[in-house]
Amino acid sequence: MFRRLCLAAAAALFAFQADAATLTAFAISNVNLRAGPATSYPSITVVPAGAGLVSHGCLADYSWCDISFASYRGWVSARYIQISYQGQPAILTPAIAVASGIAVVTFSRAYWDRYYVAYPWYGRWAAYPPPRAYPPPPLAPRVTSHSASGSCSDAGCSVTRQTTGIYGGSTSQTRNCADGSCSSTRSTTGAYGNTATRTRSCTSAGDPGCTVTRTGPNGGSSTRAFHR
Repeated sequence: MFRRLCLAAAAALFAFQADAATLTAFAISNVNLRAGPATSYPSITVVPAGAGLVSHGCLADYSWCDISFASYRGWVSARYIQISYQGQPAILTPAIAVASGIAVVTFSRAYWDRYYVAYPWYGRWAAYPPPRAYPPPPLAPRVTSHSASGSCSDAGCSVTRQTTGIYGGSTSQTRNCADGSCSSTRSTTGAYGNTATRTRSCTSAGDPGCTVTRTGPNGGSSTRAFHR
């Protein structure tokens, strides 16, 4: 318990020293600092339990992280890394890595050439497994909320949908149908307050057809009619 409290206190202290590109962390037990993100790569040194680390980012699946320890640079399995998360010590799981904004980095021959030229195994690059290829990280959701409601009666049906985007813009659409005719109005408000609308009306009675009117953010409008 005392050791855990010490690690937590140290994490809180060192967190202020990390810049925007790095994250201060700690080893939860003795662990090998390796020359690549797999146990098949050579061990550069052993990081002792409780030692302070600087994380420069992790692979896309957050399984291994690029680490500086003392004068060394290499890779440590994320399950041996502890960070301060919401004021508490936490193992670096994928969920916590994402929530903490840890950068996604890659391992390549350029990394090997930059840090390991002086090591005796430097010329054995081809003997180790090639760096794993990862798909690009998913894009952040563009929609923050979406709702839909509707009702029907003897007179007809009405449906309303509304969506809000990540920058504050929104779109709402209302559709009403009754007695063989339908009308739909869609209104969009941008993040800076500009609006645009589209109204479409269609009928299947008499002379079947539709009209569509669009109004832009500056007040200009156009109407188009077509027959089915």
